[in-house]
Formats: sequence, C-alpha cells, structure tokens
Amino acid sequence: MQIKEKVKAFILEGTFADKSKILYETLVFKDGYLDSMGFVLLIAFLEEEFKIETIDRDLIEENFESINAITNFVLKKNAA
Repeated sequence: MQIKEKVKAFILEGTFADKSKILYETLVFKDGYLDSMGFVLLIAFLEEEFKIETIDRDLIEENFESINAITNFVLKKNAA
C-alpha cells in the first residue's frame, strides 16, 4: 500500500465524521476530521509506520493540513 493510501486509511479509521467527504486535498484539521489528540496519534503513526523522526520545526500546518501534504512530508523525511 502506498504512503497516501496508508495515511488516508489511518485518518478514516480515526474520525467519526462523514468519511465519504475526506479526499486527498481535504483540510483534515480545519474541517474537523482530526483534533489535537488525532494529531498526536497521527505523528506516532507516521513515525512508526514510515520510520521517520518528527522534530519541532516539522510541526507546521503546511506539513499536516491534508493527506497530500502529509504524504509529501513523509516523502521529504524519507529523502533526507
């Protein structure tokens, strides 16, 4: 399974909102699909699943606002 699909599956599993409305470009936090606890769980998932380390300067909205953004973040971390 590709990074994007794994991230989407994680978000779908973690939300109680209408899952059919979550697209790759959906703003998962601004639109209320994930909250602060969901963010903590997302970081833990990404670190474990993709063997990356998230540091303080990574924790900016642009890296986590959508499934596409999260996928790009993981790809950048893996390339570093």
